[in-house]
Amino acid sequence: MRRCLALLFSFAGTLFCAGFEAGVARVKITPETSIWMSGYAARTHPSEGVLHDLWAKALAIKDAKGNRVVIVTTDVIGIPRPLAELIAGRLQKGYGLDRASLVLNSSHTHSGPVLRANLEQMYNLDSGQMERVRQYSARFVDAVVNAAGAALGKLEPVDLAYSEGRAEFAINRREPTANGYKIGVNPGGPQDLSVPVLRITGKDRKLRAVLFGYGCHNTTLGANIYQISGDYAGFAQIEFERAHPGATAMFLMLCGGDQNPNPRGTVEHAERYGKALAGEAARVAGGEMKSLRGPLRTAFQIVEPRFAPHTRETFESRLNDANATRAKTARAMLNAYDEGRPVRRIPYPVQAIRFGKDLTLVTLGGEVVVDYALRTKREFGAAKEPVIVAGYSNDVMCYIPSLRVLKEGGYEADESMIYYGQPGPFDENIEEVIFGGVRSVMKRVGRK
Repeated sequence: MRRCLALLFSFAGTLFCAGFEAGVARVKITPETSIWMSGYAARTHPSEGVLHDLWAKALAIKDAKGNRVVIVTTDVIGIPRPLAELIAGRLQKGYGLDRASLVLNSSHTHSGPVLRANLEQMYNLDSGQMERVRQYSARFVDAVVNAAGAALGKLEPVDLAYSEGRAEFAINRREPTANGYKIGVNPGGPQDLSVPVLRITGKDRKLRAVLFGYGCHNTTLGANIYQISGDYAGFAQIEFERAHPGATAMFLMLCGGDQNPNPRGTVEHAERYGKALAGEAARVAGGEMKSLRGPLRTAFQIVEPRFAPHTRETFESRLNDANATRAKTARAMLNAYDEGRPVRRIPYPVQAIRFGKDLTLVTLGGEVVVDYALRTKREFGAAKEPVIVAGYSNDVMCYIPSLRVLKEGGYEADESMIYYGQPGPFDENIEEVIFGGVRSVMKRVGRK
């Protein structure tokens, strides 16, 4: 496989198109000690060893007019808003990077460490474990800032090129049953199996980096696995870099909120999917691609979807629930009522980055279901100018269902909300509120 990957690249005849500069950097974010792992409530103890290292990787891009963008990919479950704001503030202060020009994306591996304030309702951590999470979260912020700063300091002339491939191992996981929707296998459910690939080539025509994405949960490995890893996305980056020494592989998580690897459950599955994804990214990057042009345009906006109506009585009735997490979340919601600030809305980040008239990256917060990617591509004519739609970006506050999923119910629509400490399902206007934000940022980057 490695030899095949390497043979795909031949840039000797590639026309170098000046106009962009780019820099790439990475910082290791593997926990230094055993730590509680995020993603599964069923785990009963902290991590035991490491399958492979975790990374924060940064790609900095600058156009001929001096406009800059930094895309950061991370092998963690999700970067919560307080940490994202801290990172963005430090990069603005230290490097003059405005918020609209920074993407913070998480692979959503379920085999990485807990980050402070993300999914904390899911775990019963003692004071020692909480202190480890706090210390790790502080080091994580430093690592992301350092990676982004280092990438900005390595800018050199490059060619940016784009194309798409396809990988087949994801499947819609919302299985309809007589008792409603459960997490299972739904071959007839909506999917987006595309693999967008951005290739960064130096003036010497050597590969500097590839940024590739996929919309599928990093849940190949289950709660019985206690070794730290990036799941299939981690294995994909390792495989690509192994075949191309000196190149950096970056994984961008797309709209995989309702998509799972299939089948799954073993390290061998994760390695197999990683090799398949790396192979497809290499095939695309080694073939004909479209060179991107400037200028870079960016836009960032916070919209505020509403939760479904609730009262104190909604949560008082749950205080003695057999599900300890449901009861814990109910107590937190009642505390918010007591303080005069019941949780009615949530800040939600929407972002667009456009490369000339050649490509647009849309980023959305939370665990976004695939309907958002399909609708965005449909509404903005992705066949004429490609659109990448990445979820898990700039904040991961809960699942983000479409109206269809919300009405169908199930884990992504409602049951998961207690683990994120949210009051309950969203109001039925959630999809339109978010798409109002999408249309706004797209208009600001000139995409109508």
